Amino acid sequence: MATQSVLIDKSAPLVPSLNSRRVAILGFGTVGKSVARILSEGKLAGLELTQVFNRNVERKRAPWVNRDVQWTENIDDVLASDVEFVVEVMGGVEPAKEWVKSILESGRSVVTANKQLIARHGAELSEIAQEHDCQLLFGASVAGGVPVITALEHGLAGDELQSVCGILNGTCNYILSKMESGESFRLALEQAQQLGYAEADPTDDIAGYDTRAKLVILARVALRTEITLGEVVCQPISTVDPVDFEYARELGCTIRQIGHAELVADKCFAAVEPMLVPASSPLARAQGCENVVLAQGKFGGCTAFSGPGAGGDATAVAVISDLVALASASSAPVIREMRTLPVSNERMSPYFLRFVVRDRPGIVAAIAAALAKFEINVDAVFQKPGYDKARLPFVVTVERCSSKKLQAALDEIALCEFLVEPALKLPIFGH
Repeated sequence: MATQSVLIDKSAPLVPSLNSRRVAILGFGTVGKSVARILSEGKLAGLELTQVFNRNVERKRAPWVNRDVQWTENIDDVLASDVEFVVEVMGGVEPAKEWVKSILESGRSVVTANKQLIARHGAELSEIAQEHDCQLLFGASVAGGVPVITALEHGLAGDELQSVCGILNGTCNYILSKMESGESFRLALEQAQQLGYAEADPTDDIAGYDTRAKLVILARVALRTEITLGEVVCQPISTVDPVDFEYARELGCTIRQIGHAELVADKCFAAVEPMLVPASSPLARAQGCENVVLAQGKFGGCTAFSGPGAGGDATAVAVISDLVALASASSAPVIREMRTLPVSNERMSPYFLRFVVRDRPGIVAAIAAALAKFEINVDAVFQKPGYDKARLPFVVTVERCSSKKLQAALDEIALCEFLVEPALKLPIFGH
């Protein structure tokens, strides 16, 4: 798959000459602090930080913030102020939704990094912004410091995008990168937690829920299609073992968590799942917490965006970029003609199937027979030596087939007494 990469000229001046615009920040956590620090350095002549809202504000005060900035834990102070732009980086859906709604209804623009808010209520809030002649910008809600939202809305506006996919969760990519080197899932997760990449409860990352929210936003921006969180099927990366990477290498691939939305006929396919990715793909080259997004256009082909997907500074850059766009009047509102299509969880793809069995004669024949019953052709069988025959892992790859038919075949195979644990199925990307 040929791709074109997006290059950012970091030597270009960040801001043109602008009139000073007053900015309030809601939330003084990791991202809020980074946004405040950039604004406080004074290099953005057209943007002035005037208010910071946070609970327990006395514990949050930072000596490097200009003494004229008002610190408050009363949201009414912000609502009643003369700020023109509000940065929402509190996280969570409530009370963020009600506060953002009130700010937009007052005719003031909002910049947010809140993926859950935009995934759940972005359409409603964007409509409110349009009605009150202001804007809701959310470039920081997906892929941290990678300017993918702006690029999709403006840079690729002339194309007809057919699919968008990518590595959207730095925590999962860090864990899978470690497993690629032989670490167990448990140890890789512990390392991610020690480094601050993963929360104490990592469920949102591991189960795919974080990527799901970002995929809903990307589908809306890139494909002009409204899908809901509940319509996106998620498969956790905890089902993957280090042995799967060994077999993936035999196929010239690695394994990555991929969020994927694609227009297929009159439906939209959407899923978040670990996939086999060819080593030649930009997705395979992403290491650590890097994010990669691929947009496939009808006319322009595949465009790749990559960069740091997490961290206060990276996300703050995206927030500041949205503020600069607002202040310089370079962010004309994007009026989206949205469509609502049925969401399909069925895909046509070749698959990588990993079985763990109690070894005995006839196992491969039994599996092949079950697959053949559902018109699924076996492509190849791989078995590495040196494993315990009481828990023997081996891999079967199958030709392009329906995911629903494949699951029906696997449900039958699950009844076989030689199977030690449920089979792992991974789509093979790019086919």
